[in-house]
Amino acid sequence: MSGFLVAARRILNGYFRVLQVIVTGLMGLMIIPVSLQIFSRYTGIIPRYIWTEEAARFCFIWIILLGATIAVREGTHFEVDVLPTPKNPKGEAIIRLVVYTFMLIFTMVFVLNGYAYALFGYNQTSELTGINMAFIHGVYLLAGMSWFLFLGERVLLAVGVLLGNKEAIAHLKGDHHVAR
Repeated sequence: MSGFLVAARRILNGYFRVLQVIVTGLMGLMIIPVSLQIFSRYTGIIPRYIWTEEAARFCFIWIILLGATIAVREGTHFEVDVLPTPKNPKGEAIIRLVVYTFMLIFTMVFVLNGYAYALFGYNQTSELTGINMAFIHGVYLLAGMSWFLFLGERVLLAVGVLLGNKEAIAHLKGDHHVAR
């Protein structure tokens, strides 16, 4: 593999780890407002806070979109096999490229519309938490750009298989998420 690809993969691995940490942190953070909601609803110990529902919803949006990004990198999105299973790595790479093409079309919808959505949120503030809505709306753009990066990595691997790169073929054979 060329030096550029090694450096790019190292950067993507670091970015992927950061995303995993953020999602884990958000899951832990979401426990606080949800727990407050439960305790206030079923006990009289604490008052009913209104901001907890909105904070939990915002955490949930981020968890979903960053979790989808993690799934794109790991190749763990669900798939429905409608095409016959290829018998060789090149056939598998062609099938992967078809799937990635459709995923990239969907990704571009998120990137293009996510940008407009983030700009729309920039001029708004949440009434309950006071958070600028660009922080919430911007996650759609972030997810789309991240999907684009991770799909680009997967496309390069599939093209490497088509070109006969032994390292790419070994990676494809070692990918336990690929249907066989």
